[in-house]
Amino acid sequence: MLRDPYSVLVVIQNTKNQFLVMQRADDPSFWQSVTGGIEQDETALACAYREVLEETGINCHMQALTIKDLNITNRYEIRPQWRSRYKPNCTINTEFVFHLLVPVTQSIVLHPNEHLTYKWLNYQDTLEILWSDSNKHAITYCYEQTMCKLI
Repeated sequence: MLRDPYSVLVVIQNTKNQFLVMQRADDPSFWQSVTGGIEQDETALACAYREVLEETGINCHMQALTIKDLNITNRYEIRPQWRSRYKPNCTINTEFVFHLLVPVTQSIVLHPNEHLTYKWLNYQDTLEILWSDSNKHAITYCYEQTMCKLI
């Protein structure tokens, strides 16, 4: 089923101020946070919870973890190699950005069809490994918000 050009980006950060990045199975040079397409009749927040569970195995509802809407919306060109996944003539995606803070002991169980491996990285290392500018901006925003709370 072809999808509409709407998605979520969920930055997952642990209590040691490290960020979760995952290596895509379909493009091993591409590291990212949790992402996924919003399904028909699904809210962006519901999609964020679903994608976190599907991609990392983190069941926020069972663990009493709350995904926070950052009220950031990105628009970017869909990579040409991924356009066949979208409805005809879709070239721009709208992405809604969220944040999830987890304990440093949080276990991760990757969906094997989506990601090959994962890393918890500090802020600078996270920025260096990410490909997507919107993902880098979201990480920077979360890092700066966390640092403000630590001062």
